[in-house]
This record gives sequence, C-alpha cells and structure tokens, in this order.
Amino acid sequence: MIEFQQVSRSYGEKLAVDNLNLAINAGELYALLGHNGAGKTTAIKMLVGLIRPGAGSVRVGGYDLVSQTRQATSLIGYVPDEPYLYDKLSGREILNFVGRMYGMDNEQVERAAEREIGRFELAEFVDELTETYSHGMKQRTVFAAALLHAPRVLVVDEPMIGLDPHSMRLVKDLMRNEVAAGMCIFMSTHTLQAAEEIATRVGIMSHGHLLFDGTIDTLRERFPAGQQSLEAMYLALTETKGKNAKAEAV
Repeated sequence: MIEFQQVSRSYGEKLAVDNLNLAINAGELYALLGHNGAGKTTAIKMLVGLIRPGAGSVRVGGYDLVSQTRQATSLIGYVPDEPYLYDKLSGREILNFVGRMYGMDNEQVERAAEREIGRFELAEFVDELTETYSHGMKQRTVFAAALLHAPRVLVVDEPMIGLDPHSMRLVKDLMRNEVAAGMCIFMSTHTLQAAEEIATRVGIMSHGHLLFDGTIDTLRERFPAGQQSLEAMYLALTETKGKNAKAEAV
C-alpha cells in the first residue's frame, strides 16, 4: 500500500531523509521511531503529499504522490501532530466540510459523521464550537475527520500526545481494529510503549537513515537478554548512529 523508493529530501544543505526504501502492506501498523530531527516528519509530509521528494518516488495504492496526487491522497486519512480545527465551526460542521472536500454527498457525509461521532464518543461536544475543545477533544475530532471517507491508509503523526488514558485506549483499540480489517497504518511516535503494544512492525530512524525495519521480536534477536526492552534497543541503535555521524564529520 505504501512504497518509498530511494527517497531523499534536503532542506538547503541539511539532508533530512537519505535514500529511504520502505514498503508497508495492507493489514500492517507500522511505527516509525526516531529523535527530533531524525526525518520522521519529513517522511510523513512526503507520504501525504505536502512536500515533494528531492529524489526517488513515494506511492500509495500504486499511485505516485507527485504525478497522481489526487488518486493517491484520496486513499489517505491524515492526523497531524498538532490538531488544527477552525475555531468558529462546531465539530459536526468540520466533519461535514471534510466529507464534502472528499466528494461525498449529503447523505454519505451524514451517515459517515454519525459513525465516527459514535466511534470517538464525540456526541457530548460535537455541536459546540471547537474553540472550547480540550486538546484531547480536538485530537479525537481530527481522527474522526481523517477516517470519515473510509481511507485504505491512515497516516498518524504522534497520535498519543496530550490524550488522557481513556482517549489513548480508545485510539489504540480503534487502530488495532482497523488494521485487523485490512487498513494500512503508518504512525510516527515518541511513545515507545504504544509502539511496543500495537505495532506489527517498527522502523528506527536517525539522521535521515532507516537503521532498522522489522518486527520487535526480530530486533530482540540482536540484543542480549536484559537489554531487550524497546527503549533500551532504540537507545542503543540511535546512540551508535549518532556517534558514527559525529566521527564522520570530524
């Protein structure tokens, strides 16, 4: 469903993503891990069509994000790291607006909105202006909007930030269920516990390079007993890469 083929992207002299090759299938929840500046957000922005690769290609459902943008993005639901909503609209009005943007008619929008309002427990506040929402309420509304058109691919940047335990459980359960139904989910996160709990595969990125791609069990085979928590393995890999990068620069 998702393919990065020899993808690179620079900002001036800074190489943010370097020759990324990655394929993620339907029915997988892929968690991309990395420190700030590792290249995760750049990869996500290329995946959802917000920026273009400097080299290589990104495809979703077989469609190229540059030459077939509309076809590719129609398959994607996107939840950014900062939930932005129009303050003077209610949650329901935002869902209606998003549905129409995806070409859904009034009946389809109404039916899909009620489905997502129920799934994300929005009924108590969905008709209030979003300027009154807490961060968690905004995040749940953004999730509902992203899933409104029943996308085949869900791209989520830091989904757990600012969520209370109840909302966090709701989101994790929903993502599990969607993956079980065949959705492809690409998730960037600093929350290693969530990645360990729900991801079917993980990638570890540092300084624009993908250091590891596979299951957590496969990653554990590289480390001795007692050093096999995801946090310990992640820190070992990324600290080694950081030291190597500094040595190369000297």
